[in-house]
Amino acid sequence: MKGNYNIQQVADVTGLSKQVIRKWEERYQLIVPERMDNGYRIYQDHDIATLLRVKRLSDEGYSIKQAAILIAKEREIGTSSEALTPLPHVEEWNEYVFQLLENGANCEELEINRILHQAHQDLGLDKFLNNAVLPFLREVGTRWEKKQWDEHQEAVSSMVVRDFLVQIRRNYPYRDDAPLVLGACLPGELHEVPLHILLLQFMVRGWKSFMIGASPAPGSIEALIERLRPKIVLLSASTSVPLLEHPETLEKLDLFAKAYPKINFYAGGIGIEKYLETHPLDAIHYAPDLVSVLSKQNTVH
Repeated sequence: MKGNYNIQQVADVTGLSKQVIRKWEERYQLIVPERMDNGYRIYQDHDIATLLRVKRLSDEGYSIKQAAILIAKEREIGTSSEALTPLPHVEEWNEYVFQLLENGANCEELEINRILHQAHQDLGLDKFLNNAVLPFLREVGTRWEKKQWDEHQEAVSSMVVRDFLVQIRRNYPYRDDAPLVLGACLPGELHEVPLHILLLQFMVRGWKSFMIGASPAPGSIEALIERLRPKIVLLSASTSVPLLEHPETLEKLDLFAKAYPKINFYAGGIGIEKYLETHPLDAIHYAPDLVSVLSKQNTVH
């Protein structure tokens, strides 16, 4: 990170208002930004890290005063001290996540796309997905849930990332004899970005992939599986909507999976998790957020 952020940039990156940033600075002395000759504040990387830490502690139920005291003690005696209760972990962001959040806050579609291109080029696909795309999307989701971002900010950010990932998948090289992984949202599920990310992570490891679009027609998943005969099928329900609108879908897919014992079926997402609270699955394996599937598969050479 290059540092030297103005307060608007800090607000865009952290999701805090300029008023809150000034209040935390003046009332709790959490950060001490430098001042330019004209009186404007200039913030550094460690200032943003501190603000994000306090924000996370606040989400965990601490008051801002309590958070300020804890962070001050941590600085004084060090994080290795046994006398200090470990503070909640805050995910570290690189410069690309900072830039994506800043431009996402301002709905700068072209800039988001440019930063994605640069991060992909600089980091390579695997690190790009894990260190740039996933942290960015997690924070976008958090700000959307807490109403810190409006529909337009969330939609623009998600749309640009989705289109970029689709472009990578379509142009990613693979061997003709590579095993096939098929990804599908359940009918009624519109959030397809998690599947795009997971399929790309498979492709990095030597697989070829096929993606069924968001909210496929009932029966289309089964038809494509019969035609393509993939080695792995990934089913996604990031929300509860598909199982509320089509409650019979997963039961039918589970029965269908029993007829194909050589194909590994996995399902994940919040919707699947809630479904399993009252409905067991026999042939489809549950994978939290689908990411855990990767640990069960060997890299294809």
